[in-house]
This record gives sequence, structure tokens and C-alpha cells, in this order.
Amino acid sequence: MPLYDCMLLAKTSVKKEAIMNLVARLGKRIFQCNGVITDIKSFGTVQLGYGIKKLDGRHFQGHLMQMTMMVPPSFPKELQYLNKEDRLLRWLIVKHRNTVYGLEAINDDEGKDELSLFGSGSLYRKTEEDGDDDEDDDDDDEYEQE
Repeated sequence: MPLYDCMLLAKTSVKKEAIMNLVARLGKRIFQCNGVITDIKSFGTVQLGYGIKKLDGRHFQGHLMQMTMMVPPSFPKELQYLNKEDRLLRWLIVKHRNTVYGLEAINDDEGKDELSLFGSGSLYRKTEEDGDDDEDDDDDDEYEQE
């Protein structure tokens, strides 16, 4: 099953209990589809870049939550009922691409030596080719003020 993030932006006027009920209802639906919730994060109240217009006015703040889940690929289509949810300003489903999990992640040696491709030298080490830039600063007398 692929990994998805569900971002929920709720109105600030909605109580936290109501948001938790919404998340719990979504979680029950995930479990009914044999999915797994891997993480739930709340980012608290966030300022929006522009006002989102709803029937009860324009909203410039919202409660942002992220739910990470492993669900069948057909599951995001079942979330269309969130469009009618009046407690939400916006919702979004994002699929994680190129995610390896399970036994494939344990047995996968691909990319284990990626850091060895880079030299152990410092980015700021001077080389002989760089030279000394202070030699060119001797022409200060050309710019004398009268």
C-alpha cells in the first residue's frame, strides 16, 4: 500500500474536540479499508497567505493538521465527502513517491555509499589554484580623492 499525507485545514472557530471527531471519523474509515495511520501532527493555528472565502465569511487563519497513512490507491477517491464538511477550509491528499518500506527497505543496499562519492575535504579549504586575492588590492592609489 502506498504512503499518503492528508492535510486538513480547519476553521479557527471550530473547537479542538470537533476537529478530533473529524480525524477519528477519518481514522475509522482508514481502518475499514485495511489501512494504517503512521503519524498525526498538529501544526496549530497558521496564518494564511490569502483569505479563504466560505459561507460564514473570509478566513485568514486556520488549524493545520497532517495525517500520514498507508491506504489502498483507491482510498483518496473515497474522501470526497470532506468537500461537504463545513468545519474544513481546505483538505489535500499527497502521495509519497519512490518510498520504499517493508522488507524491501531492509534488503535494499541501493544508495548506501552515496556519501562516499563526496570528498572528505572542506568546502572552504584553499587550493593552490585559488591563489591569494589580496595581491590585486594594491591599486588603491588610483582612486584617491582630490
